Amino acid sequence: MEAKQIVQAQRAFFDTHQTKEVAFRKKTLRQFLSVLKNHEKEVYDALYKDLKKPAYETYLSEYFVVVKETKNMLRNLKRWSAPKRMPSSILNFPSKDYLVPEPYGCTLHISPWNYPFQLSLNTVVGAVAAGNTVVLKPSEQAPHTATVLEKIIKAAFIPEHVTTVLGDAQTAQELLAQRWDYIIYTGSTAIGKHIARAAAEHLTPTTLELGGKSPCIVDGTTPLKITAKRMVWGKFLNCGQTCIAPDYALVKEDVVAPLTQLMIEEIQKAFGDQPQNSSSYGRIINEKHFNRLTAYLKDANLLYGGQSDAKDLFIAPTLILDQTGNGPAMVDEIFGPIFPIIPYQTEADVTKILRQFEKPLGFYVFSNNRKWVQQLSQNFSNGGMVINDSIVQFVNDNMPFGGVGHSGMGSYHGRYSFDTFTHFKPIVKRGLWTDPFVRYAPYPKSFEWLKNILSRL
Repeated sequence: MEAKQIVQAQRAFFDTHQTKEVAFRKKTLRQFLSVLKNHEKEVYDALYKDLKKPAYETYLSEYFVVVKETKNMLRNLKRWSAPKRMPSSILNFPSKDYLVPEPYGCTLHISPWNYPFQLSLNTVVGAVAAGNTVVLKPSEQAPHTATVLEKIIKAAFIPEHVTTVLGDAQTAQELLAQRWDYIIYTGSTAIGKHIARAAAEHLTPTTLELGGKSPCIVDGTTPLKITAKRMVWGKFLNCGQTCIAPDYALVKEDVVAPLTQLMIEEIQKAFGDQPQNSSSYGRIINEKHFNRLTAYLKDANLLYGGQSDAKDLFIAPTLILDQTGNGPAMVDEIFGPIFPIIPYQTEADVTKILRQFEKPLGFYVFSNNRKWVQQLSQNFSNGGMVINDSIVQFVNDNMPFGGVGHSGMGSYHGRYSFDTFTHFKPIVKRGLWTDPFVRYAPYPKSFEWLKNILSRL
């Protein structure tokens, strides 16, 4: 079907009001969970083919995340969907006031290749829970996962409710040319700007989950061993292809050497002396990104790693020293297993480097200096901040996940996913037994008495 026909079919189904029924939503989400279970092994196989992602990592960072999100929706859906009584205004006396959650309608989801399973289905689950229809456009750069996504969605939903459209950038353009009630996109800032322009044509609300250069600041006041371990895990998970991964490290000059040595030890513990042979280490998504990343390594001051294999799309976990913070890897978001370490001497040095970049999606500080951590929190806007760890903000679905400025707009996860795909419609029900005269014409010549009354409200 053409994009226009798909939208028309979903809009017609939405207009039947079936998706507004909580029982229908819960039934479809239960069916979705059942289908997920039936295709679990296929998910592991697909992600291994696309990213050589280990099954353990796929379960932890992809499959389990979707299952957890779906179960959370099923537990809370009835409560979240109920109209909420709100305090009335004395100006409307007598009245009863409510907020009524209602779905936006037909939603478009454009998902990325780096976590192609969970970053696709988590938004679908939220939109379905809120009562919307969904068209999912997975990334063509993870084709095996896209095929499994299509199979799962076909088995779990009728196409008028949720469907998958496979294709390249041209397909995305055709979809964006349609009028949607909501669009959510996860990916690069450059494409996010294009999505926003397309949405503006129809005044369509959007959520954009983007990225940026997320800093990791280490002042040497925390135990360096656990600091190194948590930095290495956050950076090299998914071969560094994580939107909230620490992009670069700002390290107090006198602890650069010991921290680097401990990071090397942690890399070797995780992936061995030959990470290309490790069953716990993935690969770069494609040749284009491989070439972009290896270009950063030319003339770089290597502290560890740097090996690569174009045929295998392998780049070793790599640490580089950037004395000035102006090296090639500092121009754009790295999005790969290359970790620049930038020494600093004073807090002013940190501020100067941080101010070079747009607001990041993640912000990490390893410090026991509460005063400085508080200052950093107050002075630097970001999508989410973690103190003494990295990327763990993503796992707490009691908090919103999203960016700010160039790292995105809007948020989701848990209740925030339901809220993102929901319009909360205010309804005021007036009583008829009295009708204050003050609002009606003809108006009196003097209204000082009215000003006196209203000034007390």
